[in-house]
Amino acid sequence: MAANSEQYAGYLFAYFKGERYEDGEQVYFALSEGNNALAWRELNGGRPVLVSTMGEKGVRDPYIVRSPLGNSFYLVATDLRIHGNGDWKRAVTAGSRSIMIWNSSDLVKWSQQSMVELAPEGAGCTWAPEVFRDSGSDVYNVFWASMLDNDHSRGETEGYHRMLYATTKDFVSFSKPQIYMDYGYSVIDTTMIEARGKVYRITKGRNIIQESGSSFHDLSYKLINGNVEQPFLKQGEGPIIFKSNTEDKWYAFVDEYVDRGYVPLETTDLSSGNWALPEHYSLPASPRHGSVLPVTQLEYDRLLEQYGG
Repeated sequence: MAANSEQYAGYLFAYFKGERYEDGEQVYFALSEGNNALAWRELNGGRPVLVSTMGEKGVRDPYIVRSPLGNSFYLVATDLRIHGNGDWKRAVTAGSRSIMIWNSSDLVKWSQQSMVELAPEGAGCTWAPEVFRDSGSDVYNVFWASMLDNDHSRGETEGYHRMLYATTKDFVSFSKPQIYMDYGYSVIDTTMIEARGKVYRITKGRNIIQESGSSFHDLSYKLINGNVEQPFLKQGEGPIIFKSNTEDKWYAFVDEYVDRGYVPLETTDLSSGNWALPEHYSLPASPRHGSVLPVTQLEYDRLLEQYGG
């Protein structure tokens, strides 16, 4: 059966470290100090846990999702390497149209890497894939940002990022991609969570925005907060959202990429759009856009035994 919040003993943080490091664009793990979502220890001696051997041989933005029965996990990530070339123009207009996928039954033994082309022909990139499954559904919605309306042959673009999605039941076969969010300007890094009968999504647009709707496919999401990062951060991206294991509290980690890196925000009322900056927190060294997964005591102990503290 799926784990419930009463069984959770901590959180697993999957992330990458950034293009400044030769091995920074791979998958790293950290484990919370028990159920304290604001204190973390790096696993595997601060070394990558998963390393890409396919595509661009760099992965960013790892996202882990638990299956409905709780007995399997899928990790999806961006196929992108910037270290050693620094070519963001190519990455935006002629980057990989694929995502990388791993699966596991226990979070410590992972499958061979697979590479699945999801973005449509002509898309300039496939960034920050995440997964959302509406309650009661066995279908996963995989969504990501792609630059559309760009000219690969000239390496130029007059387009902008839109959020796209495809559906799957097994992370092997996927539906044809469709546009999910088109705001007339670039939006990337959407993350979503369901709470109290509503679905909340946080997206990087001109600012970090927060919206609410009734389901993944709701066509009338309501804007709750048009600038989540203010007054706490200068400029943010790569938001992560997850619920506390022990109380009615939600966390949003936002990457202040121009300064401090990830900064945690918290709220006890998602519907309000009001966030606060915790007084004390200690995150892993140099985390970049990733995901946080609640884990059971068995999973927590297994991760510690496999990867160390």
